[in-house]
Amino acid sequence: MSSFIIEGGRKLSGQIEPQGAKNEALQILCAVLLTEEPVLIENIPDIVDVNKLIELIADLGVKVERLSPDSCRFTASQVNLEYQFSEQYARKAAALRGSIMLLGPLLARFGKSRIPSPGGDKIGRRRLDTHFIGFEKLGAKFHYDAESSSYEVDATQLQGTYMLLDEASVTGTANLLMAAVLAKGRTTLFNAACEPYIQQLCLMLNRMGAKISGIGSNLLQIEGVQQLGGASHRMLPDMIEIGSFIGLAAMTASDLTIKNVGVDHLGLIPQVFQRMGIDIQVKGDDLYVMGSKPYEIDTFIDGSILTIADAPWPGFTPDLLSIVLVVATQARGTVLIHQKMFESRLFFVDKLIDMGAKIILCDPHRATVIGLDRSIALKGITMTSPDIRAGVALLIAALSAKGKSTILNVEQIDRGYQQIDVRLNALGASIQRVS
Repeated sequence: MSSFIIEGGRKLSGQIEPQGAKNEALQILCAVLLTEEPVLIENIPDIVDVNKLIELIADLGVKVERLSPDSCRFTASQVNLEYQFSEQYARKAAALRGSIMLLGPLLARFGKSRIPSPGGDKIGRRRLDTHFIGFEKLGAKFHYDAESSSYEVDATQLQGTYMLLDEASVTGTANLLMAAVLAKGRTTLFNAACEPYIQQLCLMLNRMGAKISGIGSNLLQIEGVQQLGGASHRMLPDMIEIGSFIGLAAMTASDLTIKNVGVDHLGLIPQVFQRMGIDIQVKGDDLYVMGSKPYEIDTFIDGSILTIADAPWPGFTPDLLSIVLVVATQARGTVLIHQKMFESRLFFVDKLIDMGAKIILCDPHRATVIGLDRSIALKGITMTSPDIRAGVALLIAALSAKGKSTILNVEQIDRGYQQIDVRLNALGASIQRVS
């Protein structure tokens, strides 16, 4: 197990470019199973979760050709379905939540699949009902094997249908999309997720020969086709990394340029950080963050305390609430952070309180942060990364803190952030990775 030792209190400078989008990659990589023809994917992030999924796809018999550090060609012409029934597959798939999205492509193309209960961050209940109910409406039949904690699914003839999804699940929408493109007839997905990553998946599938309309809305129409062909696709920059770098600049009082961010796909992210008082300038497709300036949290028009809450796209992404919370600790003013979608994502605030932050944890979903206005620096402590996003929030806090901090279990951070210590050290940070 690895740790980070951080010498805090250093100002950073320079420019940094975000990696390819993790959450997009997990969908796009599963989609290569829909065709036997080659699919070229570019801007693939070099992170643990994505590399594990590529390894799992290769184990299924997909030919993986590494063309450059961030691009691969995938050819799924000789898929070994029997591998799904091996103990090795069960172990690898159970350790990776993104493996659930293998189900849609395998059902669509081969009519059967098996999936163990997937893993991922321990951030509360993350139910799979949207996936399973949708597959059943398309004609799939599920059998749960309690002994192996796995689901065996039969879908010899998927039939298009109308679905009103019970929640705008991103992974659920992606899974059902990938199943519906090869189903017979028309499928309608209402209350579908419409994140940029879902839009990217739709565009790639259409280039492969799918017929999807309504892209960018919550009402998707899919006309099933008999087969799909090859395509090429480039992933968007990771909006969660971009938001993390904005928060990093503010907390370390640094002026940073974030290059090639895909401004048109960031939604409310710049606006929310601007309401936190951070000076962000858009220059072409770059963001210039003037973190050296003090920042003051906005209020609502009637003067009441600002509330920042997560919501399905185009609302503010839940993956950045932990970053906003950390940023608020050194702001001027008070903010209520409301994490609606997961009940355990705020439990890392006890570490921030130990560092000297003024935070009231109201309940598992809400925390009130009273900013220190940079009058008192946080102090370095030893802490453990509980999940990807909280881990990076704690890293940002440690980089701003006075003295030395140690973060244990940084493998959680590595799951979502590509060589984060190397990249931040290039900006002037002091992060040492130790075993």
